Amino acid sequence: MDFELSPLQQEIRNGALKIGERIGLDYWLERDREGGFPEKFYRAVADAGWLGIAMPEAYGGSGLGITEAALFLQGIAESGGAMSACSAIHMNIFGLQPVVAFGTEDQKKRMLPELIRGQVKACFAVTEPDAGLDTTRLKTRAERRGDHYIVTGKKVWISTAQVADRILLLARTTPIEQTAKPSEGLSLFYTKLDRRHVDVREIDKMGRKAVDSNELFFDGLPVPVEDRIGEEGQGFKHILHGMNAERILLAAEGVGIGRAALAQATQYAKDRVVFGRPIGQNQAIQHPLAQAWAEIEATNLLMLHAASLYDHGKPCGPEANAAKLLGAQNALRTCERAVLTMGGYGYAKEFHVERWLREAMILMIAPVTAELVLSHIAERKLGLPKSY
Repeated sequence: MDFELSPLQQEIRNGALKIGERIGLDYWLERDREGGFPEKFYRAVADAGWLGIAMPEAYGGSGLGITEAALFLQGIAESGGAMSACSAIHMNIFGLQPVVAFGTEDQKKRMLPELIRGQVKACFAVTEPDAGLDTTRLKTRAERRGDHYIVTGKKVWISTAQVADRILLLARTTPIEQTAKPSEGLSLFYTKLDRRHVDVREIDKMGRKAVDSNELFFDGLPVPVEDRIGEEGQGFKHILHGMNAERILLAAEGVGIGRAALAQATQYAKDRVVFGRPIGQNQAIQHPLAQAWAEIEATNLLMLHAASLYDHGKPCGPEANAAKLLGAQNALRTCERAVLTMGGYGYAKEFHVERWLREAMILMIAPVTAELVLSHIAERKLGLPKSY
């Protein structure tokens, strides 16, 4: 078993780090203070051809695997962009995997190239205020009327909706009481985000100000039938196709954030002299940082294992979820250790680690909590009864 990156994979990692170096940490500090979509970064990634890294070559992508996409996003996070950078390009990297897997040839030709080229931005609308992680209970309705569906309802915590041109939307097309099981009767659509019928309201939040989070209110949004992805009523099954990939990519980003924070804290520990010696000479400083390194690199190996399983078409749900769990926990713990190592400077915005700490918290919450991941592993790997 070889864990060395191939020359191509190393080139991908280097490409991500170079983009981050070119953009610079001050850019992300400014975006964190002022908000506003990071268009400069987005264009740099698009112009370099990275947006389609995991999309088929036939539609303008690079045709590479989730492993390569994970390494790219990991490098972007590690370069200091953290979740502000990664969340800005998530939809381009993996969001339309359901279209790749279940869309018609016409849909792929119509939908994928413009996203890969960065000509349009998209958002992904699943979560609802009353359903939370119980996706099968969502209430947004899409009623068929001739050659259109009419969508009514509301969504919450939808990223990039302020700037999105298109929306990947999960809605109920058959009332739940008329289905054999709750996961049926949901349909997936990829369509124009028409603000004449959708009220988009930004949520003021703790971190990642550069990438907006929103409430969406649908009031009779017309969606052409040709914008439905896959079979009517099978949308829940279709979105599951992309969830393991999402977990793997988020795990990689957690590793990247952890590495960024660890590098900052380690350099500070070398440079900061107190009582006539660098603080990094003290074991009370050394040991927490060394422990963080071990945890981050162990997480990275699990992430690569899950990505390899995914790319070879093998089951990887528990591995992908476990990698995401550890990626989130270790990113947050490492950022906390970095702040404590640097003391007051760690608390100052100009040294960035407090921003990474705030952004690492996102991984603990979304798109799945630690508790649900642990329940999934308990059921699938340990054979324990389902608890939810």
